[in-house]
Amino acid sequence: MTLEPAVLVLEDGTRYPGHAYGARGRTLGEVVFATGMTGYQETLTDPSYAGQIVVMTAPHIGNTGVNDEDPESSRIWVSGYVVRDPSRVVSNHRATGSLDDELVSEGVVGISGIDTRAVTRRLRDAGAMRGGVFSGPDALLTPDEQLDLVRGAAAMAGRNLSAEVSTVDGYVVPATGDPLGRLAVLDLGVKTSTLNYLAARGFDVHVLPQSVTLDELLGIDPVAVFYSNGPGDPAASDQHVELLRGVLRQGLPFFGICFGNQLLGRALGYGTYKLPFGHRGINQPVVDVETGRTEITSHNHGFAVDAPIGVVSESPAGFGRVEVSHVNLNDNVVEGLRALDIPAFSVQYHPESAAGPHDANYLFDRFRDLVLATQKDAHA
Repeated sequence: MTLEPAVLVLEDGTRYPGHAYGARGRTLGEVVFATGMTGYQETLTDPSYAGQIVVMTAPHIGNTGVNDEDPESSRIWVSGYVVRDPSRVVSNHRATGSLDDELVSEGVVGISGIDTRAVTRRLRDAGAMRGGVFSGPDALLTPDEQLDLVRGAAAMAGRNLSAEVSTVDGYVVPATGDPLGRLAVLDLGVKTSTLNYLAARGFDVHVLPQSVTLDELLGIDPVAVFYSNGPGDPAASDQHVELLRGVLRQGLPFFGICFGNQLLGRALGYGTYKLPFGHRGINQPVVDVETGRTEITSHNHGFAVDAPIGVVSESPAGFGRVEVSHVNLNDNVVEGLRALDIPAFSVQYHPESAAGPHDANYLFDRFRDLVLATQKDAHA
């Protein structure tokens, strides 16, 4: 394991010296922490992490290496990677290589050998902030030069990253369950497991680029529409909000996850806001308001919907009654929305989480049931 010097620099001037890990050079982004002890390969390849330097709170990372089965997309999306103790040995029958080598091959600059829990405490106290990892020749820059680069980087608030992570050309994932019809999926950073779960419910999944128009979307004659997870500030995605309003006016069933939840909130007329340090990891308790059941869920979001909890409200955009369907038990943040007069619902967390937990996987069945009920009502 290399002992080349590296340093993590936060925009408040805090410095964490360590060792180079992965590619050498410099990387800038929003520094966030993720609390999962498993699933690091899914985290790295989740497009929702685009533009972010991810700090892993679990101390030992990389012991199972990397493989060709677990990626959630075609590449690593994190801007940088921060770990305490990278594994020196790969030990797993599915492994095709080491995490260190994978980071090098994909040009991801990382750092190891620092107290990641101290970084986490700093981010919890001060909030997620811009930062940079410097190694190789960039480790020799003066502290002032490094800090100037960090403070000159783009902030996450106000950023629209959908075009960076979305597919350029549409494609189809055929249904593997009982056929239900075509599903239009707006790719805002969609994950492989999401597409597989939707196909298993009988949808022919048509994945569309984020630039698609309403006419193009309706041209595939979908039975429903789905908005995926993705990075960026929902306040910067006006075109996707207007597209969704057009979908809702057509009466098509809608399901949104993560970024899709925030965009449904905006389409219904509610606001969004940036959380201090966000929710990231696989151990967030969320209550389903309708059933009272608490689910342990996977999260990756820095923004949330500002909607009234505990009451049924009128959509400010004229789509009828709306209720908050799920609430985070840690901080009372809105984790789901359900429209009562149109066939639309969404959740802020990740029921598709490939690394677990799978408490909320039933939501894909709920979506299928919603589509079937809408079709039945249309033929009644």
